[in-house]
Amino acid sequence: MKEYHSYRGKNAARKWLCALLALVILAALAFAALEIVIWRGTRGRTAQAGDGPEVMVVFGCHVNKDGPSIQLRERLDAALGYWREHTEVKIVVSGGKGDNEHMSEAQAMHDYLIGHGVGEDSVLMEDKSRNTHQNVQYTRALLQTTVDSGAWEEPGRYVLVSSDFHLSRILMLWGRGFGTTANVTTVPAPVSNVPYRVQMLFREPLALVKSFLFDR
Repeated sequence: MKEYHSYRGKNAARKWLCALLALVILAALAFAALEIVIWRGTRGRTAQAGDGPEVMVVFGCHVNKDGPSIQLRERLDAALGYWREHTEVKIVVSGGKGDNEHMSEAQAMHDYLIGHGVGEDSVLMEDKSRNTHQNVQYTRALLQTTVDSGAWEEPGRYVLVSSDFHLSRILMLWGRGFGTTANVTTVPAPVSNVPYRVQMLFREPLALVKSFLFDR
């Protein structure tokens, strides 16, 4: 009798171990699939459709006391690279003020772009958003208000600028908010800060799942 109970216990333990191993494998495969989705967004893309003027949207990142963080500067420099070849483009800088920031990300981005030669009347600030979903939603509302006022023409194409790992999530949310991404070009900014990139390697897949499920 003792041998029978011992065998049954070992068999149950083996089943639990196999189930746990299967869950670990599934989780690893899901994580790898998410990383592939994110990697595809890092390559940038060119709009397939759209007539009318272009509007560039630059997504914010942390602001230090002495100005934009290195990650934010990299986004801004990528935006400036595009602007120098398309000086007619209008620009929206999107990002609110975090609890540990002395000014809004939009204000810091505005000042940086103006300081590097962009005309002040070409830059619009969206300074209320606190996350990527709000970036998209508040930018859409701000653009609609600006167009309705006659200050800007109705955009025909959009250029979205952010860190390379961020663009897949932005495109997903942009498609939900604006109804299409066919008229969207993306400009991926490099990420030179290695610890930050490693952090995003683990954080961004979780953020992508969260946005897919809840940011609607």
